[in-house]
Amino acid sequence: MNKILVIALFFSSFCFGQESENKDIEKPIRDLFLAMKNADPELLRASFAENAILQTIKKEGVVKTESIPDFASSIAKASKGDLDERITIGSINIDGDLASVFTPYQFYYKGNFSHCGANSFQLVKQNNNWKIQYIIDTRRKDNCENIK
Repeated sequence: MNKILVIALFFSSFCFGQESENKDIEKPIRDLFLAMKNADPELLRASFAENAILQTIKKEGVVKTESIPDFASSIAKASKGDLDERITIGSINIDGDLASVFTPYQFYYKGNFSHCGANSFQLVKQNNNWKIQYIIDTRRKDNCENIK
């Protein structure tokens, strides 16, 4: 009986530890989208590592890069509630101080559907905090139910 209890405690601590780590990894991602929704450039900047990269895959595979300061500036110009990106955490993979997170999303502007796609995040753990180092996303207006 004691062996079963020890094994159960071991697995439950592993599961709870993994859940806690996942929440820590999700925090800067959720803060990013909260910052967008609240038009809060400071919270947005705090989500990113110092030399973070933000990219979007455009038509025919062309990749557009935007600077984090320019992105934060555009967020500051929005009104609270205008930008609403609704994400689903698809998967989280972790190796030491590196995490990869995939998030399908739907984006609404002023309450109206604008587009959908998926974000691929690379995060790094710096000073015991997870920060977004890299985002690349897709954008489209149709086939939104087919994001996997």
